[in-house]
Amino acid sequence: MSIKKTLIATSLALMVAMPALAQSDFPTKPITYIIPFNAGGESDLSARFQQAEWKEHTGEDVIIQYQSGAGGAQAWSQLNSIPGDGYTIMGINLPHTVLQPMEGSVGYKTDELTPVNYFHYTPNAIFVTKDSEYKTLQDLIDYAKENPGAVTLAGSGAKSANNLGQLQFDELAGVKTTYIPFSGTGPSITAVLGSQTTAGFNYATSGANQGDAMRMLAVASEKRLPAFPDVPTFKELGLDIVGGAYRGVAVPDSASEEMRQKISDIVTEINQDPDFIKKMEDGGFVLTNIGYEQMPEFMKKMKAEYAKSAAALGIGN
Repeated sequence: MSIKKTLIATSLALMVAMPALAQSDFPTKPITYIIPFNAGGESDLSARFQQAEWKEHTGEDVIIQYQSGAGGAQAWSQLNSIPGDGYTIMGINLPHTVLQPMEGSVGYKTDELTPVNYFHYTPNAIFVTKDSEYKTLQDLIDYAKENPGAVTLAGSGAKSANNLGQLQFDELAGVKTTYIPFSGTGPSITAVLGSQTTAGFNYATSGANQGDAMRMLAVASEKRLPAFPDVPTFKELGLDIVGGAYRGVAVPDSASEEMRQKISDIVTEINQDPDFIKKMEDGGFVLTNIGYEQMPEFMKKMKAEYAKSAAALGIGN
């Protein structure tokens, strides 16, 4: 082979190898992490905990930006217009991204989004103020049975994980409560603290944020949370309620399979970091490790589960 042909062949080989090399070295610059909600909520808090670990695990910073609107739909509808080079990722939530498109046109469809890792969920919980007359969940149930509809429960958003939990509670406890939706966790907790509602059907993380200002009556997790060892689960109290909001990371659909897996692997690695685990568990989060390779099966299961709940929420009726 001539020297000229050898140089051409070598150049072509390098060109082919460059994308793989670039991905193996990923990241080589800061990554933008878009949160589809306002600052201060659970999505923001968990991303902040990740942010502190990202540089240690990758050598590069993560820059968090907020793009709130329409319960997250504004950001999710624009996800696939972002370059798929891995340098912009976005928070993604369930049941939001399943229920929103089922209800109507929101600018995206569930299957158009590309979640690569769901790394935690925040279990639902029932809260009352510290001086509430309801000392136990049974106290609240007894009153609700005697006064149908009189118990008001503040929650984050209509047709949300909190709303789903409240409907499950009503069905399994044999009561009728009134759900009062607020624009987010912060306003719903403010309503509970201000006694604007009887109680709150919120996320367990709110207990960590409010200290002893509220009392948690029950939590919708499989096991008692390390941050709240004295709070019983609903299952312990005879109600099979386990659930909340799942949160993860998504990438544009133009991202390569290799890049999707790379982002997923980084999130999983951070999820196994002892410092990160402690921060999350102290905050009332429950860690999960649902990576990219598990995503098809997980999403199939969750879509089927939420489809059953949609009718109860008035979606599709």
